Amino acid sequence: MTGCHPRETVIPSPSLHTCLRNSQVNFVPGEREDVPRIFATLGNGGELVFRARVFVDFWNFQLNWNKRAGQVRADWTKVPQVLILETEKKLAAAGISGTLSLDETLVYASYNATRDTRLKDWLDNFLDRQPSFRVSTRARREKDRTIHCPECNKDHKECPSCGQEFRWAPEKGVDTAVVTDLLSLASEGAFDVAVLLSSDADYIPAVEWVQDRGLKVVNATWRNDGRDLARSCWASVEIDQLIPLISRD
Repeated sequence: MTGCHPRETVIPSPSLHTCLRNSQVNFVPGEREDVPRIFATLGNGGELVFRARVFVDFWNFQLNWNKRAGQVRADWTKVPQVLILETEKKLAAAGISGTLSLDETLVYASYNATRDTRLKDWLDNFLDRQPSFRVSTRARREKDRTIHCPECNKDHKECPSCGQEFRWAPEKGVDTAVVTDLLSLASEGAFDVAVLLSSDADYIPAVEWVQDRGLKVVNATWRNDGRDLARSCWASVEIDQLIPLISRD
């Protein structure tokens, strides 16, 4: 995983609970001892402050934005704060008073190593330098692609009309990077609330693991997309209604 801010990955293990028990993690009487409950800190005004991290699947957000927002362009710098405010509303609706303190916005993106040089430059030299953002990128390598035509029952490696070779660049490693960071940061006690911007049901086991340990995961997703993941999370936020708040001025 490429990024400008490397961090050693921590693998969840039973011994970790012992370390947490001796630090800032508390346990609720009557519940399983191995399920930690991390208490929020107090702000200057005496209010509860919950630590939050935002995890963003770049292409899940950007491709859906392109389909749903028309010609309007997204202002990526607005995304984390808008999601934090919406998550605070979900907490309040559940009777949980307090505010969220954004510690980090983690963005996971892939790029075509041959064609996406401008995207890679924007991710590394703009987005990664914005407050709270940490961008991790993975290169997608182009491969030959064969397409089967059901009409002639033949495989084609190039377009019969123009002769252009069929190529594709499959995405690899992004889901794994999200899951690794979500689990390791949860194990470190690095957040009370995680906001996961994705519609991918592959994240459900990781979400369940995190929530079994007393932490909350809020899913930021698109209307009629990723319902299984949204149901697995403690709460969900619909991005479609947030388009005006995230759009460029």
